[in-house]
Amino acid sequence: MSGLCRWPVFQIRAAQLKAIDLFAGAGGFSTGARLAGCEVVWAANHWPLAVEWHAANHPGAAHVCQDLHQADWTRVPAHDLLLASPCCQGHSRARGKGHGNPQHDASRSTAWAVVSAAEFHRPQFVVVENVPEFLQWALYPAWASAMQALGYSLSPHIVDSADHGVPQHRRRMFIVGSRSNVPLTIRLPKREHVPAAQIIDLHAGRWSRISRPGRSTATLARIANGRAAHGDAFLTAYYGNERGGRSLHRPIGTITTRDRWAVVRGDEMRMISATECRRAMGFPDDYCLPQTHRDAVHLLGNAVCPPVAADIIRAIRAA
Repeated sequence: MSGLCRWPVFQIRAAQLKAIDLFAGAGGFSTGARLAGCEVVWAANHWPLAVEWHAANHPGAAHVCQDLHQADWTRVPAHDLLLASPCCQGHSRARGKGHGNPQHDASRSTAWAVVSAAEFHRPQFVVVENVPEFLQWALYPAWASAMQALGYSLSPHIVDSADHGVPQHRRRMFIVGSRSNVPLTIRLPKREHVPAAQIIDLHAGRWSRISRPGRSTATLARIANGRAAHGDAFLTAYYGNERGGRSLHRPIGTITTRDRWAVVRGDEMRMISATECRRAMGFPDDYCLPQTHRDAVHLLGNAVCPPVAADIIRAIRAA
């Protein structure tokens, strides 16, 4: 197996919690759990590539590649903590969430796998990550009622990864479910923001001239606005709501599943690298990724930021 990789060595304290990871993807939730002192015993995803690379980074866990609507929960090890990141595309404003879209309806339904897993195993804690719009899902009240019927009290939290030392603004929802009479009160730290300058190497990568033929007028307008605001070195978005540049002295904007961010240096620019995306997500530098840039970025853009997951799990353990 080749890729952006030096095999990771995790410093694991005596594990008190065993965790499983549903929709495990690149392994951000699993990595955060390991950092928080948990043992990840099982992970699943429907995408073979994601399972391959999750297994490369978490070889001690059992792995399954399948649609979790059809999972056989009797084959899943006992655990104390269920981690899950159901598909967010059907909820996210960035991808559209109109009624009657079969693809989005199917992606929203993945959240019910959390209920079926929790019904069989009844772990002490469940943590679900998604976009904040998950809470406005038409079936969220029914989903929450199903979890409550299983004995879980739910505590939603909207978290920006930048507040947890990740060099990226990324707002996500984390629902903490506990088998308790009242929702678990957790105290999350608020860490100092890390600027994008700490993860962007202005002296590396393949640069191209900004003024080359074929450059879109929208891109040129963003760059002009960015230069006026931030000088000769800054970040700019290729799509989304960013109409100008973004200072390297603040966290980068949300990393997505396809190339979004470019760095400008004088009259040249380049897309940020997979290595820089990995750092922007808060993964360790020795975390293994596919060699193919597109696959690496796709995995990272779908991931949970490990430092955020670690802070949430530590707070659960301390509550």
